[in-house]
Amino acid sequence: MELFRIGFLSFRLIDMLDIAIVSFIIYQLLALMKGTRAAQMVTGLVLIFLVAFVAFWFQLEGLSWLFTNLATIGFIVLVIVFQPELRSMLAQMGHSRIFQTLTKVEEWKSLGEISRAVIRLSELRYGGLIVIEKSTGLRNYIETGKEINSTLSTEMLTTLFTPYTPLHDGAAIIQGEKIAAAACTLPLTQIPRYRRLFGMRHKAAIGVTEVSDAIAVAVSEETGQISIAFKG
Repeated sequence: MELFRIGFLSFRLIDMLDIAIVSFIIYQLLALMKGTRAAQMVTGLVLIFLVAFVAFWFQLEGLSWLFTNLATIGFIVLVIVFQPELRSMLAQMGHSRIFQTLTKVEEWKSLGEISRAVIRLSELRYGGLIVIEKSTGLRNYIETGKEINSTLSTEMLTTLFTPYTPLHDGAAIIQGEKIAAAACTLPLTQIPRYRRLFGMRHKAAIGVTEVSDAIAVAVSEETGQISIAFKG
């Protein structure tokens, strides 16, 4: 159904919907890139596209050949260079308001066990790192440790982080009412200021929350201080 016409261009309802969807996607991408290195590259990329457009419009064969041959490899290079930013953006898209689901009841039941365990670790000055999985899957990190799939309990968590036990190093990952794995390796934060200020356990706690919507709880073995990381 035609809504209106401008010169020789006709606009249908489906065209308006198409424009609205594209505009929304562009807006969301720009919002996700805000404050990242990728945002700093937008101006340069726009300039390159303008030069490419001029080259093709005026049939500048040399420049046209250059842009045509560099297009594919340039895209691959961008993906490699901005891999951390792209991973973070995709993770944010996955747990944005549009895709959020209701919090599982078992997560709330687990909070009591986790809280008591964290307080106990703090009192004993045992270092600990507990990661609570939410909507973003943590399978890649679970596979770096020892899968145990045990029932979540204060006693079990305390035992896992007892010094000199086989699984006390690394992170314990919680899925619902289960301890999915222990001694897991997590990505470290990419923010230079944090990398200078914090130790390995806290850098890992921040790092995993930069690439997922997980909640990480770290206990310092030196001071017993409890720290919580969420969304970096």
